[in-house]
Amino acid sequence: MRLIVALLVMARGLLGQDIEIAQMKADLQFLTSDALAGRQSLEPGAAAAAEYIAVEFRKAGLQPGNGDSYLQQFALAAYRADPSASTLTVNIQGAVVNCQRGKDFQGTFKDDVNMSAPVTFAGYGITAPEYGYDDYTGIDVKGRIVLVFDHEPQENDAQSVFNGAGFTRYATRRVKALNAEQHGAIGILVADDPLRQHASVFDPPATTANGASARRNAPPQALIDDPPWIPTLAISDALAAKLLARRNPTEWAEAVDKSLKPDSFELKEASAEIHNANAERHRGISANVVGLLEGSDPVLQRETILVTAHYDHLGAANGEVYPGANDNGSGTVAVMEIARQLAHTASRPKRSILFIVFGSEEEGLAGSYHYVEHPLRPLNTTRAILNLDMIARNEAHIPQDQGLINIGADTSNDLQLIGTFYSPDLEKAIREENRAIGLRIDTKFDHTIVLNALFRCDHFPFLLHDVPAAWFFAGWHPGYHEPSDTMEKLNYPKMEKIARLALRTAIALANSPDTPRFNAANGRPVRTGE
Repeated sequence: MRLIVALLVMARGLLGQDIEIAQMKADLQFLTSDALAGRQSLEPGAAAAAEYIAVEFRKAGLQPGNGDSYLQQFALAAYRADPSASTLTVNIQGAVVNCQRGKDFQGTFKDDVNMSAPVTFAGYGITAPEYGYDDYTGIDVKGRIVLVFDHEPQENDAQSVFNGAGFTRYATRRVKALNAEQHGAIGILVADDPLRQHASVFDPPATTANGASARRNAPPQALIDDPPWIPTLAISDALAAKLLARRNPTEWAEAVDKSLKPDSFELKEASAEIHNANAERHRGISANVVGLLEGSDPVLQRETILVTAHYDHLGAANGEVYPGANDNGSGTVAVMEIARQLAHTASRPKRSILFIVFGSEEEGLAGSYHYVEHPLRPLNTTRAILNLDMIARNEAHIPQDQGLINIGADTSNDLQLIGTFYSPDLEKAIREENRAIGLRIDTKFDHTIVLNALFRCDHFPFLLHDVPAAWFFAGWHPGYHEPSDTMEKLNYPKMEKIARLALRTAIALANSPDTPRFNAANGRPVRTGE
């Protein structure tokens, strides 16, 4: 594989100074080639992609971002549950319910688990001081399993302090698990929110345009050395109602929506027993690729702007390679090109710029979650994240969003920004630089729960640490997560414009006397329910 990388690097080097589209196409040809077999995490193709990017960072003149290395390695567990030995049993006032996988519960965990504990109901599982809301007020869950509802209160209220009809960072199950863990819980059961106007996790999964599953059947992967440490299981509406017993879930949710006052309580005589056994489990090493352009100002160089993407994709299945030209070959080659441009600029920016191309994004954002737990530059002096993912296709409906969002007739010049709800300053800076580029910018995915966009990309772990972050995104499209995501379908002028916008924004942020602020509540008044 090293020989392949070396040959491709030499071949691309013959292009000389012919940069921008030609340079990015040359990089894409290698990253999407059959030799890399879809760049699946923990497979040789992903390792070759990481090595290729590292070589390009070095050739561009970037410093290694991790000591003397361009790689930040992290350990993953690839695992597959043994269904016969992975069970959930609940005891409700002496009545034992042996739950059925797929009907009553779903979920796996990276480690083998055997636990039995009382169950406490913790509402939505949210602790949000900026909204004056904490589901853990008045309950003690240490050593217990918690039952929570998914998403957030007031989800269907456009005036909700929880970002109206959009999501905040508290709505995702990972954050609920981390919060439960911090309160001392040993396990978490998550039921769909009772007032939902969206599909349940127990509904049949969405399929691709050709009727196939939208995900290959490789075993899931999870970080070995980073949280969450407790298992999370999804449970059905019916099982949640049995556990709650004395409270109707719909009536409970309506009351909380009205008052915005948490209503958590111990479940009398309710306990759960969780067993998880993995039929296969092996350890592997993935890596983020990191290159540093040190700032020119002796003081401001301690501060950092991050320009990021992810290089992994879905591998191969049933004899077909998933090339991932748009997801996320497009963002990867744009970050590489931005790095080249900045490394050769005559006037180096004042703040430092760290370029990161994350590994294992398709495995639950593993690379970016590892980075925020083990940052190579302090997060408290990291001023902004510009994350590029899927920037080279025209947005069009996919089966999961039909009838749920509006998409214009011509999206060839459209750019979606996701995450700037948490930093109007960052959105303003991007829009200011866009005056010279001319893209049509929209933030609709910050104001809808459709497709869970806020949680689905490498900008999100930084939002959890109060760092302003924006996902540059051209929208979903037919062929997403399919073998048909190929180079010939890309809109190269659009990809170039988005890359130029990110480049201009990175320079502006690195040189500005002011930096974007993180606004946890985005200026919304906090309703206390009083």
